[in-house]
Amino acid sequence: MSTLVKTHFANPSYLNGFFGKDLFNELAAPAFSGSVPAVNVVESTEGFRIEVAAPGLQKSDFKLNLEKNQLTISAQKEQKEEEKNEKYTRREFKYASFQRTFTLPNSIDGDKIEATYNEGVLSIALPKREEAKEKPARAIEVA
Repeated sequence: MSTLVKTHFANPSYLNGFFGKDLFNELAAPAFSGSVPAVNVVESTEGFRIEVAAPGLQKSDFKLNLEKNQLTISAQKEQKEEEKNEKYTRREFKYASFQRTFTLPNSIDGDKIEATYNEGVLSIALPKREEAKEKPARAIEVA
């Protein structure tokens, strides 16, 4: 079974958790409602699932990148509001973005990673390689 480690820069006491170094862009984080979206990591016999709570975004706002066992999840949303009347024009631009990077264990099959976005939750399936899956116990006959 793989041991996963998660690190929060804001609170270094959380060194034991999941998925290697959980790096995120501190500069981009405040633009996304003041924080980085909440993340759940679920392990099963078949693999892992990362769930990112990101309501108000569209699936086209997300970008996922896998490079050297590092999965980077980022999103950027731009909103423009414009109001015109005879005396003035008001334009407001709002930007929201975040980025999180997870170091994946070697047991993950990077070629089979899939992502879906439904009802404000980005769900990323990280299947384990066949050789990394836990095998059921079996009796061995002595010859």
